[in-house]
Amino acid sequence: MPAIARTAVLLTAIATLTLPAAAHAAPTAPETGETVAQPLQIALKALTVKDEDRTGYERTAFKHWVDSDKDSCSTRNEVLLAEALTAPEQGPKCKLTGGRWYSEYDDQYIDGPSGLDIDHRVPFAEAWDSAKEWTPAERQDSPTIWVTSGR
Repeated sequence: MPAIARTAVLLTAIATLTLPAAAHAAPTAPETGETVAQPLQIALKALTVKDEDRTGYERTAFKHWVDSDKDSCSTRNEVLLAEALTAPEQGPKCKLTGGRWYSEYDDQYIDGPSGLDIDHRVPFAEAWDSAKEWTPAERQDSPTIWVTSGR
């Protein structure tokens, strides 16, 4: 056997023995709830895209901007309190003053609640594709809103 061929066989054998076993295994579908690390492009290609179905959609099916825990704070102020980097002062009837927030949408820091909007990460019409099977309470409590600078 020529030296080059022996070297190739030897390198192949070494690579086979030193590679982790997972590198040899065929890819398997992850279990439900299992964390999977893979490049974004591969993950995006694996997504199933379904047709949108707005059957039965009404915006009023998503109750929001309410004081669901009866503490005098509207949904808007609850979100502001939860997402504040520096907590605002909370006065009578949940009037908020001061505080500092970060808007992920446009990479801005905002001082004071008056310069902020609370917006939907997913529009209700889009969320309906999943949420039509939810109870009204589940729709109301879904985390579809976030703080933005409003720009």
